[in-house]
Amino acid sequence: MSSTETIVYKEKVDTTRLPEHIAIIMDGNGRWAKAQGKHRIFGHKNGVKAVREVSEGCAEIGIKYLTLYAFSTENWNRPKTEVSALMELLFLTIGKEIKTLQKNNIKLNVIGHIHNLPASNQKALKEVMEATKHNTRMTLTLALSYGSREEISEATKQIAQDYKDGKIKLEDINQQTISNHLYTQQMPDPELMIRTSGEHRISNFLLWQMAYTELYFTDKFWPEFEKNDLYQAIYDFQNRERRFGMTSEQINESINTK
Repeated sequence: MSSTETIVYKEKVDTTRLPEHIAIIMDGNGRWAKAQGKHRIFGHKNGVKAVREVSEGCAEIGIKYLTLYAFSTENWNRPKTEVSALMELLFLTIGKEIKTLQKNNIKLNVIGHIHNLPASNQKALKEVMEATKHNTRMTLTLALSYGSREEISEATKQIAQDYKDGKIKLEDINQQTISNHLYTQQMPDPELMIRTSGEHRISNFLLWQMAYTELYFTDKFWPEFEKNDLYQAIYDFQNRERRFGMTSEQINESINTK
């Protein structure tokens, strides 16, 4: 293969060994726009295309859960003009993308402090979630006004209150108890996390849930990220050895005894 030929990674992916849940930190919209001499919001608008591309790509190949880090609790600290533009873009996108969700049989879910969003956005999100609640091919979760430390803190308070009210015994509190009180209680932990734009950190995203998640970083900015990039990340994931604290020999032995 010549260096100019593009590898078609979809053909390399083993559809019998797909990650059930993929989480993505969509990073680099602003820098992508700046590199083209445009305002940051231009990057966010083009990032919407990547959301559609990746959502359809995941559904096509058989991924059951896709979670996108769309707006963090820390993002509220950005310039007010950018935050306002993002909220307006979110509102416009929600209505437009319902056709894509329905066509691909995708259910929309949202996690985070949704009550902090503008009322119009809250209403639009609830309407789309209601309209897609019976879709079964894939669940697309948007993390909006989301922060993982805050999520864990809230879960801890709920568990403490349950203990105070006599609903739970101290000896019954375990890891599963915490998982059951998180926003993501209805979905499995992600097996693969993808972050674009060359940054190598997880930025307060699904901290509890990603204890054993495989991390994949790419230098591509989010607006440049396409289906083939998604499939490359999945192919990379499938070629890793996930040991969960065991040795390679133990993993191979367990495989051979099945």
